Amino acid sequence: MGLTREQIAMRVAQELQDGYYVNLGIGIPTLVANYVPEGMEVMLQSENGLLGMGPYPTEDQVDADMINAGKETVTAATGAAIFNSAESFAMIRGGHVDLTVLGAFEVDQNGNIASWMIPGKLVKGMGGAMDLVAGAQNIVVTMTHADKKGNSKLLKQCSLPLTGVNCIKKIVTDLAVMEIRDGRFHLIERAPGVSVEEIKQKTEGDLVVEGDVPEMTFA
Repeated sequence: MGLTREQIAMRVAQELQDGYYVNLGIGIPTLVANYVPEGMEVMLQSENGLLGMGPYPTEDQVDADMINAGKETVTAATGAAIFNSAESFAMIRGGHVDLTVLGAFEVDQNGNIASWMIPGKLVKGMGGAMDLVAGAQNIVVTMTHADKKGNSKLLKQCSLPLTGVNCIKKIVTDLAVMEIRDGRFHLIERAPGVSVEEIKQKTEGDLVVEGDVPEMTFA
């Protein structure tokens, strides 16, 4: 059994630090807003122009005009600022985002990421992902370890069109937490009940396993 989407988001939330400005991408990353550690001051940024994004709204809090980059309704934290997308991207491109959390189709052992297009499928464009991987101080990728057919998404070399090159350092999947160093995946943690052997089988890229690999904790 691997992690649920919510558990992946909970593990990513452990990467947050007090005072961080954090951009959350579409999909699993948006769930991180629900798991910011209590007492921690983090400003969540949405590329469409909201700084100070709060958790998803309850039914009585829904405001159709308050949305994130994925067109989902969100809340605004105390002290939030709303501005146009040009200013939002100036913040991103200026290197003022401490951490970006993105989804991906593929990541390879050289830190390349493919996250925006599958050939043969209609897409509207790369969106803000290219700016985010180029401008953020740190990037964490969330994804399933393998696709629906069981094929690894952690590769020796990405096969899909790239979003960014040599930019990914850490990945949180439904099976593991991995870091990319020296052109290889390094296994840091494994999901509860998931064996190192299963992670090896589902990782196409070169995988380094050193000593006993601890299970993730969510306390």
